Amino acid sequence: MEEPLTVEGRITVVLPGTMFRVTLDNQHEVLAHICGKMRKRFVRLTAGDRVQMEMSPYDLSKGSIIGRV
Repeated sequence: MEEPLTVEGRITVVLPGTMFRVTLDNQHEVLAHICGKMRKRFVRLTAGDRVQMEMSPYDLSKGSIIGRV
């Protein structure tokens, strides 16, 4: 199994259902959701926050937010 890619970006749009539009440092836009630990601890994210994400090397249009930077 392939290892996930870890990237950083900035939240640009907050969407319903804990989904976010994130712009990566290389100006690529990704649809992301919050991982389970952040959801469990009720971490609030807003537009403009810098986040760390994990992405599958097979689908570079989606990702999972694993932390705030």
